[in-house]
Amino acid sequence: MQVDKMMTKKIVTVEMDDSLNVVKEIFDNVTFHHLLVIESGKLTGIISDRDLFKAISPNLGTVAETTKDLANLNKKAHQIMSRQPITLTEDASVYTAIDIFNEKGISCIPIVDAENKPLGILSWRDILRTLADNRKRKG
Repeated sequence: MQVDKMMTKKIVTVEMDDSLNVVKEIFDNVTFHHLLVIESGKLTGIISDRDLFKAISPNLGTVAETTKDLANLNKKAHQIMSRQPITLTEDASVYTAIDIFNEKGISCIPIVDAENKPLGILSWRDILRTLADNRKRKG
């Protein structure tokens, strides 16, 4: 089976110079864990919610919050993103994706076209969901 049958096609992207405040607002309002970072429509990096948590103060929104904590939200997406993410094309085999998940210890793989424009994102959860759905249909 190819990854295009399993990937999440509704992706959310941010630009390289978007602030961490923008990134935080997105993560605060969604249930997914990764944002794709683009420049001129092409994938340049990826930010996980863990990347964001490492970059901002745990005191945000508490009585211990300082102006320095708030200033951290002015950092830019490119300052915390993982650069040159491992990608696959939509015709890649799910087994190739599984090998990458196991070998690299990552939790998602951006799916891109030949020009490195994002088409979707594949997580190990997408694979498990597809397997479960297939089992329900057969059983």
